[in-house]
This record gives sequence, C-alpha cells and structure tokens, in this order.
Amino acid sequence: MSLKKTKSELAKLKKANIIVAKTLKFLKAKIKPGITTIELDAQAENFIRKNGGIPAFKGYHGYPGTICASVNEEVVHGIPGGRMLLDGDIISVDVGCELAGYFGDSAVTYPVGSISQEARKLLDVTRESLLKGINMARAGNHLSDISHAVQSHVEKEGFSVVRDFVGHGIGSSLHEEPQIPNFGKPGQGIKLEAGMVLAIEPMVNVGTAKVVILEDDWTAVTMDKKLSAHFEHTICVTNAVAEIFSKIK
Repeated sequence: MSLKKTKSELAKLKKANIIVAKTLKFLKAKIKPGITTIELDAQAENFIRKNGGIPAFKGYHGYPGTICASVNEEVVHGIPGGRMLLDGDIISVDVGCELAGYFGDSAVTYPVGSISQEARKLLDVTRESLLKGINMARAGNHLSDISHAVQSHVEKEGFSVVRDFVGHGIGSSLHEEPQIPNFGKPGQGIKLEAGMVLAIEPMVNVGTAKVVILEDDWTAVTMDKKLSAHFEHTICVTNAVAEIFSKIK
C-alpha cells in the first residue's frame, strides 16, 4: 500500500493542521500561573469547533479530553483536570483536529511564567531535535534518518529520548503507518517519498528515558520524576525541505 497522499488529501490535511496551529497559538496566550488544565481544555474545544473542526482526541480509545495537557514530569497523554498551573511549570499541549475526514496533530511545550535554566534548555533542545528530524524528512532518505537526527541532538546535549512512544503517519486516520521512533541507526526503514505525511514528535527527558503509566491508564510520567518536554509537527515529505503543515504563524 502506498503511503503517499493525493493532492486532494494533502489539501485537506493542510486545512486540518491550520486549525491545530491556530489552536496552539490561541492557547499560548492563555497559559499563565493560575489557570487549570481543564480550563485550557474547554477553551481549546470551543476554539476548534468555532473554526469548523472536531476535536480528534476526545473519545479516541476513550480519552476524555480535547487536548493532552502534560505538566512537568508528565511526558504525554496528561488528562486535563483541576490542576492549576504554577509559575515555573512547563506544560506540553498536544492538539488534534479532524476536518472533512482528515487529521491534524501538533504539540508544543510551553513555559508557565519564569522557568529554570534547566527547563529552558530542555525546551530548546527538544524543539531543536524536532527541527533536525524534520530536516531529514526528505525524499530518498530512510525513515530512521529522522530518528537518528533526533536522538543524536538530544543525547549530545545530555538529555534522553523516550522510547515507549513514537511518531506516526497521519491522514484519514489519526495514527497511520509508519511508526517513527525518536532513536535508531541511520539508513534503516522505509525510503521516504514525496507526498508522505508524517507526525514527528520527540519526547525528551532530563533524566532517565524510562516512563511509567499512572492509574488513569493514560498519563505517562518520567520514572525519576524529572522534567520532560514534547514537541510535534505534522509535515509533508518533499524532494527538498519538508513542508510543515502545522507551522504556527
């Protein structure tokens, strides 16, 4: 089965991801000490629906929220609730949107107020690793070239990449083949072709790469309770530099 999308599919994927990008930009202005994650979730749902989209995560395998809101040592899939954000926190906001049967998916880890130097470096390195991975997502390269670029940058800076969760293809389903680990040797896996659409998403920890799942069966936290960051973009592979569908403008 070809993983390449048609022009019509690419156009629909772009539109879904524009809503995701706009939602993340909208939420950025709301993220301040004192707001709760459930308040962010309600505002995200309202914003997505006002823009014609459907929250892609809500009800997905029973997930209760519109966004994943993962604070500090929470890696991914944090369920929005009554937790109030405090000065010095970091929060990963993962947003998914369905529009006309196609999906957008992106995540940003935001600072809350004034954060530590360590937290700032973690955010910078994770964002940089995503961009380095995207730079390798071009026709003719192998899938693991993306993975290797992420891992190399993260470990060079003294952090660790989470191995329990991966990026993924995306299209008329939220999660499609191929899976995209954030670690591995270069030159392995499928050859990338123009027209493939991928959600690349490094998850990076200050300490150990190991994570545990909490009793809610969703929230993943670092085993050593040290900070974690998560950045994600949906991109389209081209013969040159990949096009970022979820770019925040």
